[in-house]
Amino acid sequence: MTADRRRVLALTGTLLAGAAGCLGDSTDGEDPANGDESGDESGALFADRDAPDFPRLDLTTDPDLESDRLAEQIRGNVAVSFDVLARLREETPGENLFFSPYSVSIALAMTYAGARGETAAEMADALHYDLEGEALHAAFGALEGEFEQRNADGETVETPEWSDDEGNEGEGEGSEGGEGDLGFRLSSANAVWRDEGHDFDDAYVQLLEAYYEAGDHLADFSGSPEAAREEINAWVEERTNDRIEDLLPAGSVDQSTRLVLTNAVYFLAAWEHDFDPADTEPATFTSLDGSETEVEMMHQSQELRYAEIDGHQLVELPYANGDTSMIVVLPAEGEFESFEASFGVDELAIMLEEASRPKVDLALPKFGLESKFGLVETMRELGVERAFDGGSADFSGMVENAESDLFIDDIIHQSFVEVDEEGTEAAAATAVVVEDTAVADRVEMTVDRPFLFYVRDRPTETPLFVGRVVDGEQLQE
Repeated sequence: MTADRRRVLALTGTLLAGAAGCLGDSTDGEDPANGDESGDESGALFADRDAPDFPRLDLTTDPDLESDRLAEQIRGNVAVSFDVLARLREETPGENLFFSPYSVSIALAMTYAGARGETAAEMADALHYDLEGEALHAAFGALEGEFEQRNADGETVETPEWSDDEGNEGEGEGSEGGEGDLGFRLSSANAVWRDEGHDFDDAYVQLLEAYYEAGDHLADFSGSPEAAREEINAWVEERTNDRIEDLLPAGSVDQSTRLVLTNAVYFLAAWEHDFDPADTEPATFTSLDGSETEVEMMHQSQELRYAEIDGHQLVELPYANGDTSMIVVLPAEGEFESFEASFGVDELAIMLEEASRPKVDLALPKFGLESKFGLVETMRELGVERAFDGGSADFSGMVENAESDLFIDDIIHQSFVEVDEEGTEAAAATAVVVEDTAVADRVEMTVDRPFLFYVRDRPTETPLFVGRVVDGEQLQE
């Protein structure tokens, strides 16, 4: 594997496996993928340094896809992760955040495949879809293939020496060992859930299967939406090792739901250089608001890829499979907010380019995070409007019936990560719920008081029987 290819895949793996919560966004006003100056008063980070060209890949999974074009799309995937994180942190500036940009991108790419006209243009712009047509879906398919290879390569990863002491059976092989073993596992699964009474375009369904291996499921949203919701949630739980439960909350699908697109990602990896639990000790962590908390701090001294620019530090922690890693970025003391506001794709590339391999005395807290949120408002802030408007959304590429007015009702994302001495476990799932405005408005009528009724012959409007009910007790006789 070439160094360039390894670097790009490390970026992608970082955002998938858990470092996204450490990274920020470039700007509100300029495209972060272009490395323009940010809106931060201090100006762009590392303004005196030129960002290196984004690495190019030589992927074997799809040799017909130009490597430089795929690299640009991966750059776009990184850029949109910064965009989404920026909007999420605005909503809860003092809280931890964790999500999977990859899961969000895959679920929305499957949705985008059915978008047309201005709806498609807005989505492509907001999601940094630089490739067009089937080339975009081929790029995502190539990434899915790469991750499958990563999983196959990780089958020989061994668990840490002390795993037996933690109550595991510890058979030594990551994928083949006993329950609880931490070797290497990376899986991404997609599914399309179609209302069984609705006609979808065969070409759309076939595209999802060809590039995303999206299993085609029929669901009775019209007749039994609750049963359909439970089936989808069970699918997500199974593919995330039960880490993501109840992705779709009660009421999130109903009789007007026509389509749900889901992605589930699960990641389990041992460190290449694990932390010895004997070295873990209590330490103080100072939060953004200045408050102090005692945490369990892990320690190790290893030769690691490391960079420091203007007091801002970066370290890369490789996982034992050799092709995925976690990048941790520590802004200079007192500069977290200004750094986060200015940090984008180019700044990350500069720090990675500057990295050398000194021996790093690293202290990293053990931590776990869980997040769940809707992304409709986030996407609106990024410029996607029509997709959520039942009157103007154009998802005609999904259906055969031109009179079917589909729109995105919700985008739900849930994620989990746990980092300890042995490695990292992370899971995430995204669901895009598509509904139909052509469904009649729903009202409630509960017949729990006196009422009148009659039976009629409709063509002649002749009342055949007439009645009134005023005594409930008599109904039981």
